[in-house]
Amino acid sequence: MSKSPPRLIFTVTPHEGGWAVEHDGAYSDLSGSRDEVMASASRRARAVSAAGGLTQVVVKGEPRFFTGAR
Repeated sequence: MSKSPPRLIFTVTPHEGGWAVEHDGAYSDLSGSRDEVMASASRRARAVSAAGGLTQVVVKGEPRFFTGAR
């Protein structure tokens, strides 16, 4: 039985008075616009998915999430 590779999670989270993408404890793509950061997280997830990885985009504090297709 083969084990699936781990899912990489990109979290859109409040950070330093704005929003940022958090992944493995590192913050990137800081912006005052949540929508801009959401787009950045989605681009990052699509790039990983295109390379064969499993991804998930989560917005901190929201119950829903978006997944990158594999």
